[in-house]
Amino acid sequence: MTELSRSQKKYLEIWQLQKSFPGADGPLVVVEDFNLSVQQGEFVSLIGHSGCGKSTVLSIVAGLAQASAGTVILGNREITEPGPDRGVVFQTPCLFPWMTVLENVTLGLEQVMPQASSAERANVAGHFLELVDLHDSFHKRPSELSQGMRQRVGLARAFALSPKMLLLDEPFGMLDSLTRLELHEVLLTLWRENRKTLLMVTHDVDEALFLSDRVVMMTNGPRATVGEILEVPFARPRDRAKVLEDPEYYALRERLIGFLEDHARPGTASSAERREQTSTLPTPASAPQLEV
Repeated sequence: MTELSRSQKKYLEIWQLQKSFPGADGPLVVVEDFNLSVQQGEFVSLIGHSGCGKSTVLSIVAGLAQASAGTVILGNREITEPGPDRGVVFQTPCLFPWMTVLENVTLGLEQVMPQASSAERANVAGHFLELVDLHDSFHKRPSELSQGMRQRVGLARAFALSPKMLLLDEPFGMLDSLTRLELHEVLLTLWRENRKTLLMVTHDVDEALFLSDRVVMMTNGPRATVGEILEVPFARPRDRAKVLEDPEYYALRERLIGFLEDHARPGTASSAERREQTSTLPTPASAPQLEV
């Protein structure tokens, strides 16, 4: 897709975003001159080293934090506070422990479907729980679920609310590699259902490449900003095995890794050490591996 056609379909617009915090020697500028346009139905990932401001940007888009300068527009409306038009999924889902899985998902629907009956809301919640393969867990409580199952509930709850946009802050960061792979497929199943606009923060190069339409690479903070934007060309729906067989995958992977290495902080692990770290996707022994 050309830049012109994308600009004609802007849905989320982040313009000249800046976020600073008070410091002993004056304001500490964490993010500066951050500009990004996302089209409706697009899946975009933010990637960069820890502390570069990825989650700060996401929090501002969610309305959970105020920008120091700049503007965020979603669907022609400026974002100034949280709202039901944005669903947020964190690294650890905030589930009510005394409620069942079905009740946890249904609770939010009371706000977005106030005129619906309890049965109608339960049907919607049940539909999304089925999509995340929790049809046998409707009446279980969070303490009876694994971490991966709890995150499935969190994803089902966010999509069930039918927001304009989904914001995911490292949703798979606390899961083991196998569970992460499974939940990648779960997320794509939910996303294919209605193609919500989606912005995700991740540390994982392979996760970003497999899931996204574009990957936004952020420079290091302070004063972090957009460094490069990578277009991901693989057709959808994506088959993991076919993606891994595509030589272009490794070229794109090298480009991402190269950017992150160029922006590594002094005193961090060497390139060779970082390349020995494990990543989400199984790759040939010859392929570099990196998770930042």
